[in-house]
Amino acid sequence: MNEVAREYWNSFWKDKEYEPKVSAWQFGEDADTLAQLVVNRIKTATCSAHILYEIENEPLPQVGEYNIILNTKDEPVCIIKTKDVTIKPMNRISEEFAHAEGEGDRSYDYWKKTHINFFTNELDKVGLKFEEDLLLVCERFEVMDVK
Repeated sequence: MNEVAREYWNSFWKDKEYEPKVSAWQFGEDADTLAQLVVNRIKTATCSAHILYEIENEPLPQVGEYNIILNTKDEPVCIIKTKDVTIKPMNRISEEFAHAEGEGDRSYDYWKKTHINFFTNELDKVGLKFEEDLLLVCERFEVMDVK
């Protein structure tokens, strides 16, 4: 976590007794647009490829965790809290979840097309091939603070 994000986090928690673990990161390929969708409370969900957590030896997200969402300049824009985490094959994602991701026209077709492209590229970087039943880590979150 960079210094600006750490200062934002410390300011957010200044009068509270409990300071949980926090991570700071950017969303996918269009971090500024996706961060703004979160700030506007249009984007309330996100997903990642489960296999990438394994490859990168990263822990899966947990309910109750906090995250600082960064823009492309690595500046914090908001703090979110994870409300729900499930693991599902991509071809079993619901229209409602696609809508909650808040991207494009919020349709399932838009979600599917853009996520196939995104995951195909991401998996290609690590020498893997995309398949429609790719396991996804699906998160739902709420905005706790906007910078």
